[in-house]
Amino acid sequence: MNAKEISILDYTYQLPEEKIAVYPLPNRDQSKLLIYKNGEVKESIFENIPTQIAPHSLMVFNNTKVIHARLHFQKESGATIEVFCLEPANGSHEQALQALGNCQWHCLLGNAKRWKGETLKKIFEVAGKEICLQVNLISKDGAYGIVAFEWEEKEIPFGQLLNAAGQLPIPPYLNRETEANDEEVYQTLYAKHEGSVAAPTAGLHFTEAVFEQLKKAQISKEELTLHVGAGTFLPVKSEHLAGHEMHRESVLVSKKSLEHILEKLKKQEPIIAVGTTSLRTLESLYWHGVKTLVNIGSTHMDVEQWDPYELTQEHSAIEALEALIQKLEKENSSFIFGSTQILIAPGYSFKLADGLLTNFHQPNSTLLLLVAAFIGDDWKKVYQYALENNFRFLSFGDSSLLWRN
Repeated sequence: MNAKEISILDYTYQLPEEKIAVYPLPNRDQSKLLIYKNGEVKESIFENIPTQIAPHSLMVFNNTKVIHARLHFQKESGATIEVFCLEPANGSHEQALQALGNCQWHCLLGNAKRWKGETLKKIFEVAGKEICLQVNLISKDGAYGIVAFEWEEKEIPFGQLLNAAGQLPIPPYLNRETEANDEEVYQTLYAKHEGSVAAPTAGLHFTEAVFEQLKKAQISKEELTLHVGAGTFLPVKSEHLAGHEMHRESVLVSKKSLEHILEKLKKQEPIIAVGTTSLRTLESLYWHGVKTLVNIGSTHMDVEQWDPYELTQEHSAIEALEALIQKLEKENSSFIFGSTQILIAPGYSFKLADGLLTNFHQPNSTLLLLVAAFIGDDWKKVYQYALENNFRFLSFGDSSLLWRN
């Protein structure tokens, strides 16, 4: 199958509004869990997930943390301009959030037509100090732009300013404003590295009790980081996949994590990606390894959306990861960092992941295409079962544990 010729109309379904979970359940691990294996579908409760995974398996988690990306500025005329920080214009998320005095970000602009380029100001308090945060428009392309932030209190990093003045973004399809409780329920328990504008929602079901049961079941875990971008919510609007530009997201993976994943590959023990972002990162590691082996690309990870369909696949996953570890050792580095634009669609050949834990996704989305790539046409059977058996959909909804055939 040529991925570029895939028609998005073949990957849609009717999602009634009442099936969308606007709020999470009071207890994270009491959500429903659909299990797909060997063509069969059954269901359970999430707290039972350790019973569905073989001992010595590895679960891979995305430990990104959602930032207060939404800022509102009021013009002298009274008009409100929303500045939604998507990603730094220069450097990594960590560098941008630690910036002192000034920084620049790629932003989504709400009410963009009303912003003519004048300096906007927002006054608020941080640690007992009154702060004046100024923004200037560097460039604009429709609803997107590069924005420069400036503030005089150079001892206060930008991340602290965002935390005080910004708002936690929740998915637009929830059709409600962010509420106080979202600060807790829209972060995973293991969120560490700030940079996402959306949570890796498959991880929202985990509790300390579930982690304890996984440990008792001899199921190990590993963490990596992919900062989720707003593009994760964008539907595929082109008729065929060739016309869709996949969003790019920042990645950070430690040498220790690579070695753990490689160990499991060599022992042929199952690897389960917790969420589509973890899966995309795992598979991107393979392609970064291939590019390293054939001397393509830079030192940093730089996976393009069509790489999996155009590069050689003659190298094994073990060879690819060994190449990355050797490269890190040669460079005396402990981390791989960079970005991925990988597009996983039907016809994709998976290299690392045996299982996928994920929520139920929007029609016409690249996330649904990923699920279809993972389990084939049985995605229709899975989604039909979920619709007919009162599963809750999207970010705050229930989850599915999918095993690759």
